Amino acid sequence: MITIKDLSFTYRGNKEETLHDLNFTIEKGEIFGFLGPSGAGKSTTQKILFGLLKNYTGSVTVNGAEMNKIKSNFYEDVGIAFEFPNLYTKFTALENLDFFATLYSGKKEKPMDLLAMVGLEKNAKTLVSDFSKGMKMRLNFCRALLHKPSILFLDEPTAGLDPVNQRIVREIILKKKAEGVTVFITTHQMEVADYLCDRVSFLVDGEIKLIDSPRELKIKNSKKILRVEFRKNAHLEHKEFKLDGLASNKEFLNTIEKEMIETMHTQEATLEDIFIKTTGRRLS
Repeated sequence: MITIKDLSFTYRGNKEETLHDLNFTIEKGEIFGFLGPSGAGKSTTQKILFGLLKNYTGSVTVNGAEMNKIKSNFYEDVGIAFEFPNLYTKFTALENLDFFATLYSGKKEKPMDLLAMVGLEKNAKTLVSDFSKGMKMRLNFCRALLHKPSILFLDEPTAGLDPVNQRIVREIILKKKAEGVTVFITTHQMEVADYLCDRVSFLVDGEIKLIDSPRELKIKNSKKILRVEFRKNAHLEHKEFKLDGLASNKEFLNTIEKEMIETMHTQEATLEDIFIKTTGRRLS
């Protein structure tokens, strides 16, 4: 659904490239995470994928269309939710969705169904100017889904949401994936990327340093150790055991048989740990 080959971009008046030879593909129905610190080139890449910047070198195709040659009908099949919602604050939530629906010619979702899906049905006739940031984010998310797109570009889709609504939005994204929708997510939230994404890429200083699935990244970068915590004489103690040969490790077997075990965890690396190790930078 998305293919990027040798993509480079330099802003007019700048000597240094903002993007350097990016190469990756995203398959239909895949959730792809685009991660990087501020200034890494994420917004520039997004603008190219949206068709807002066209003076790039290399090739960028989305849904079979080269992005420097797209026409207005390209957006019939693409849903975009920016980090900062672009809504009409003097309209109600329902009026916003009704208006945006007029911009598309194909089949559309029922606005009230979308509002109900994100818990905003009771606020359908409330002016957006009276919405909290989280409510605006949810309405903006509805706007991206309104015309039943096959590709979604989501920029920080759970930013500003409480834990309950974060879960709702995450589950909707997974449902869309199950329906065959391709999802491109840009986020600073590693736990969101870990939970949702089939693959993630690490972008730093305009270059992709790594692309892989969160699971494979964590396996490759984790210590093969099991940490066991237990209570002994009212004190919390722990022991660590190598995973190799664990089934025949007498000390481990003796520990789990005789001690009051509280927790057992493998020592997995987090995506943030891996990002720092790979790039030498923090995400924020």
